[in-house]
Amino acid sequence: MNIFSRLFKIGQSEAHAAIDKLEDPIKLTEQGIRDMKNDLDKSLQALAELKAMAIRARKDVDTYKSKSSDYEQKAILLLKRAQSGDLDEAEADRLATEALVQKEENMKHAARALGEKQKYEESIEKMDSNVKRLKSTISKWENELKTLKARVKVSNATKTINKQMAQIDSTNTISMLERMKEKVDKDEALAEAYGDIAQESRSVDEEIEKTLAETGTTEKAEELAKLKEKLGIKKNEE
Repeated sequence: MNIFSRLFKIGQSEAHAAIDKLEDPIKLTEQGIRDMKNDLDKSLQALAELKAMAIRARKDVDTYKSKSSDYEQKAILLLKRAQSGDLDEAEADRLATEALVQKEENMKHAARALGEKQKYEESIEKMDSNVKRLKSTISKWENELKTLKARVKVSNATKTINKQMAQIDSTNTISMLERMKEKVDKDEALAEAYGDIAQESRSVDEEIEKTLAETGTTEKAEELAKLKEKLGIKKNEE
C-alpha cells in the first residue's frame, strides 16, 4: 500500500513538485506498475483456481444427487421384489434400509458440495471485482506515467533554459559587444587608410607617367622644328 500511496501523491501534485520530493518519480512509478501487474497475475491465478474448485463442487453436487437418486430407486426395487415374492421380505427391508442410508449420506454430501459451490462463487465474484479494479488501476497509472514522462521532459527543458538565461551576465555581454564594435571600427578605419595609401601611390605613378609623356612630346616638337628649318620650311606665321 505504501507504493500506491506514493504514486497517488505523484498524480495529485505538479510535476516539478514531484521531482523535488522524489529522487526518480518515473522509475518509482514504473516499479509500482510492475508490482501491480505481479499482483494482477497472482489474482488471476487465484481466480482461476477458485473457478476450478467451483466447477468441481458443482460436479460433486450433481454426482451426489445422482447417487442419492440411484439408492432411492434401488430401495424401491428391493421392496417391489419382496412384494412380488422374489426376495425375502426381511432381507429386502435390510437392504432397502441400507440403500436409504446411502441415499441420505449422498444427500448430505450434495448439500455440503452445494454450500462449497456457493462460497466459491461468492469468492469468485469478489475476486473478479478486484481483478477488474486492479486492471483499471494499472491502465490509469500507465496513462499517468506517460503524462509524467512528458511533464518531466518539459520541466527539465524549461529548467535548463531558465538556468542558462539566469547565468547570462548582461553587463559582460554589453561590454563584449562594445569591444567588438570598437574592433570593427578600428578595422574599418585601417582598411580605409590602406585604401588612401594605395590611391596616393597610384596618383604619384600617374603624375610621373604624365610628366614623362609631356617631356617626350616637347623633344619631338623640337626635333621636328629643326628638320623643317634644315629643309627651309618656314612656319605659316612667317
